[in-house]
Amino acid sequence: MNGKRSLLGSGWSMVMRNQRYIFWFWLLNLTLAEFGTSMFRKSAHAILDHSLYAERLVHGFDLAVLLDLMGRQEFPSTSALATTASYFGFIFFLATAIFLPGIFAGYASTYRLPREDFFRACGRNLWRFIRLMIIAAIVMGIFSGILFAINGAIVSKAGESTNERLPFQLQMIGTLVIFLVLTLLRVWFDLAEVDVVLNDQRAVRKSLATALRHIFRSGLRLLANYVVATVLAVIFLVGGIWCWIHFVSSESIVGAFLLVQLILLLLLIPRFWQRGIAVAYWQQRMLAPIVVAQSVIEQPVPPSPAPEIAPVAPETSPTQSPGIQNS
Repeated sequence: MNGKRSLLGSGWSMVMRNQRYIFWFWLLNLTLAEFGTSMFRKSAHAILDHSLYAERLVHGFDLAVLLDLMGRQEFPSTSALATTASYFGFIFFLATAIFLPGIFAGYASTYRLPREDFFRACGRNLWRFIRLMIIAAIVMGIFSGILFAINGAIVSKAGESTNERLPFQLQMIGTLVIFLVLTLLRVWFDLAEVDVVLNDQRAVRKSLATALRHIFRSGLRLLANYVVATVLAVIFLVGGIWCWIHFVSSESIVGAFLLVQLILLLLLIPRFWQRGIAVAYWQQRMLAPIVVAQSVIEQPVPPSPAPEIAPVAPETSPTQSPGIQNS
């Protein structure tokens, strides 16, 4: 079905057919963010509701006031706030591992996936996805640590030169290289996740090996498609910040909230687009061809003609001669 279309076009059509997935993930993110910031909100209300000092935060944003607020003794420590937020961040991570298999199954289907099939795919692949995400965290953590260490060493060495721009330039180049390498690693694990779900592969190591072979074959093509989706995310982010600065007044809390949520909703689109690209590539290059068994109809064999039998002459007795008859 997607063989004649580009990966970008095929992935985009999957996203457009399944827009409800983006909405539900945005709603899940908003709900968990509400719980994750509840401690900060309650503590801030307890202090600012009884102080005129809050005017400098309501009618604008004053960093000094915010730092003074967070430095008060009755305000929770930063570590406590971060711990609470990290709990709900882990819940979102777990929810992603639960629901992504159903999203992949919905993307690969040519019809609206029923709710029963969606949750069946989620339950069947939950433990497989958790294993894949653990492996991905280990591999990407190792690569990130090595690449950032190398980049830091290069920038530190460049600081000894007389060229003042060289450290900054090398740091930007190194950051770009790290971004491309980590994106390629993410493509690898996305393909493995797709193969686990759509190929119903229990052994995740086989899906990782299969995805790695395709990374060596088509890694640059997949990387270019992922980068295009990332550029779209950057456009959404920069455009949203520009609209916030020029069209939302500092006193408009509702306007700022709605614009931020719109930005977050739009930022989900490129991520789901990348997932669609991975599914489209799997359908075009990794899907095993289906061989349809055709019954062979045997043609009736015409019967062979019976062999002609030569006439046999009657035997005559040697004691008799023609013309002599027994009396």
